[in-house]
Amino acid sequence: MAETGKGVTAGKLAINVQKRLTRAQEKVLQKLGKADETRDAAFEEMVANFNKQMTEGGKLQKDLKAYLVAVKTMHDASRRLQDCLADMYEPEWFGKEEIDTMAEDTDTLWLDYHQNLSDKSVTSMDTYLAQFPDIKARIAKRDRKMVDFDSARHHFASLQKGKKKDEAKIAKPAALLEMAAPSWAQGLISAHQVAQTNLSYNQAEEDLGRAQKIFEELNVELQDELPALWDNRVGVYVNTFQGLAGQQEKFHREMGKLSQNLNDIMTKLEEQRQLKKGDTAAAKTGDGAKSEEANHSESASSPPKSAVTNGSDGELPPGFLYKVKAIHDYAATDGDELELKMGDVVLALAFDNPDEQDDGWLLGVKESHWVQSKDISVKGVFPENFTQKV
Repeated sequence: MAETGKGVTAGKLAINVQKRLTRAQEKVLQKLGKADETRDAAFEEMVANFNKQMTEGGKLQKDLKAYLVAVKTMHDASRRLQDCLADMYEPEWFGKEEIDTMAEDTDTLWLDYHQNLSDKSVTSMDTYLAQFPDIKARIAKRDRKMVDFDSARHHFASLQKGKKKDEAKIAKPAALLEMAAPSWAQGLISAHQVAQTNLSYNQAEEDLGRAQKIFEELNVELQDELPALWDNRVGVYVNTFQGLAGQQEKFHREMGKLSQNLNDIMTKLEEQRQLKKGDTAAAKTGDGAKSEEANHSESASSPPKSAVTNGSDGELPPGFLYKVKAIHDYAATDGDELELKMGDVVLALAFDNPDEQDDGWLLGVKESHWVQSKDISVKGVFPENFTQKV
């Protein structure tokens, strides 16, 4: 069995070597102009388009992967920047919780963006390019089989010419054979020569038919596939860049919201700082006045004190909770809302029905209106994040 296997392997190797030699010889003859070559201009154009398409697709795939690496690099840089901000942001500063949440949201947004680009753009391009190596191999095989077909065609043609000459020679027995062989053997010799010529001719004809069949099968398949693949590139490019543009638009839209939130928090932090500076200056200025008022109060009897205390309690509206100061202007958009200007002091009130209170909204009356008219009917709701407790 082992000897048989070695024999088969050696036989296949010999056949392959013979094929390569025959193809090389055929190509040399074609280049020298001594043998015609099967040419198909339309197919050659298809192959040129295929090579162009494969090159462009490979470049696009490479650039997409480079873009993905850049997104990952930006993600890492963004994460470090957000972590730095969250670490140095002091707990008592405005919006500390929002800053921490924003860092998480930003990181998640980058992760989703990177993953979606990988799934919907890079992976689809990988799938598209995966079909090219097989088609390229079949184009090369088709070229080899075309050379085999040309070689078999030329061999058969040469035998056709030689057959006519041999038949003419066989019809005239050679003088030596006539002299050496008896008359009864001369017919057998002629028949043998004819049979040998026919055997070679028939074998060449079979080889030509087989080579032509293999070549034409490959040729027909590729002539169907290559134009379809060439047309398909447009759809691939459309899907790839539409997907890329869609992911970019979504990412930048969501990132824009986070950036606006960060800008608002920084603005409020600066206003908080300015308000604290103003309150500190006002406290220093008021210390002298409070001292003078205290001296004046001490000169009065203990009953004026009782009256002041009672009067102070009576000055607050029903349901009073605490005071807040507006740190932003707020334009009312409904009849039950309170319009605010930065610096306005508002007396926050309890809702008559707690179920009516929306998250993030307070009910109150401006202190200036209450002091002037003691009219609680001018109360209204306002956004809590536009104010700060006093």
